[in-house]
Formats: sequence, structure tokens, C-alpha cells
Amino acid sequence: MIVLGLTGSIGMGKSTAAGMLRRLGCPVHDADAVVHKLYARGGGAVPRIAALYPQAIRDGAVDRAALSAIVVADPTALKKLEAVVHPLVRQAGDQFLRRCARARVPVAVLDIPLLFESRGRNRVDQVVVVTAPGFIQRRRVLARPGMTPQKLATILARQMPDRDKRRQAEHVVPTGLGKRYTLTKLAGIVRMLRGQRGRVWPPIPRSRHYQSP
Repeated sequence: MIVLGLTGSIGMGKSTAAGMLRRLGCPVHDADAVVHKLYARGGGAVPRIAALYPQAIRDGAVDRAALSAIVVADPTALKKLEAVVHPLVRQAGDQFLRRCARARVPVAVLDIPLLFESRGRNRVDQVVVVTAPGFIQRRRVLARPGMTPQKLATILARQMPDRDKRRQAEHVVPTGLGKRYTLTKLAGIVRMLRGQRGRVWPPIPRSRHYQSP
């Protein structure tokens, strides 16, 4: 099974690409959706975040706006939150990959917005980065409810620059040339990967690692 990482900066069309990969028969694990569940009432991250920042909890769930304000005000907050959330998201991703392996899926997709920033590169065999010109990215993002140029600048400052992501990826898919073009590019990638043998899944158990006598 090939594990394909899907990533891209905000507004680059990653959600659209994920939907296309599903249409092409690839199961997709959405890291953002997992985070939303972790932050919801009863979610696994709620008690841990409450221990760090009780003011970010409302009605038994994480108030994302309050948490965002904390991160802006406290330079150390983001690292603390990542230490809580990233292991939980990774655990959910591993469960997804186990299900895919049992089902003999040829290509499974990990949709991870901060794949490079969170050191997720070693979890995937190959990476697809979606990209678009800056003016298209800006137009898409500022059309979102509640988004401002200042918020966009803050988000981009935390993300690896698009050009660096493109350099590190095996596949770069433009999303500013129309959906048909994007779908054609993704279909070609999936077709090429089907039948290939992956190197990252299943992970090698520690007990099977070579030990010198």
C-alpha cells in the first residue's frame, strides 16, 4: 500500500483535491476533521487543553476563537497545543491506515495541512502539494466568513512557504487552471502509484528491529 501525503498552504485547493482523490477511489484521512472531533464535547483533547487553558473551554468543548486568541497572545501556546493535539491526530491516522491495509487499499491518502511543519514527511511514501498563484490564494481565503488580511498574514507566517513545499514534494498539482486540469493531474498520479509497494506501512515493530549480538 502506498501512503500518499496531501498538503498545501491555506487557500491552495487542498479540500477540493481531497474530494477528487476520493472520487478516484482513494480513501482520505482528513486531519482537520479529526481536530474538530478532538475539540468537540467529549473529544480526547478537551481535558488536556482544559488543564493548560481552562479559559478556552466553553460548554464542555474547545472554543476555537478563544484558543486562537490565546495563541496570538502567548508565543509559547502553539507548541504546547501541538504537543497535545499532534499525537492524537497521528494515532487516528494510524488507525485509518490499519483499516486501509486490511482492506488491501492500493493508495491511502493522509490529508495533513501542516505535513512538513509537523514533521509528517516520514509517515508517507510520497507527497502531493497543491498550489496556486498568490493572487488566487488571497482571493479564495479572503472570501471566507470572518477572514481578514491580518488573519491571513498570521496564518501564512506559521506555514512553510509554498515554494519550499513544492521543492520537497514528489508531485506538484496546480489548482488555478480549472478543476478538470487538477483532476487530470491527480488521476495520473494515482494511476502511476497503483501497484507500487510502499515503504512506510506497515511500520516495523520494534521487536523486529535488528539487534547486534
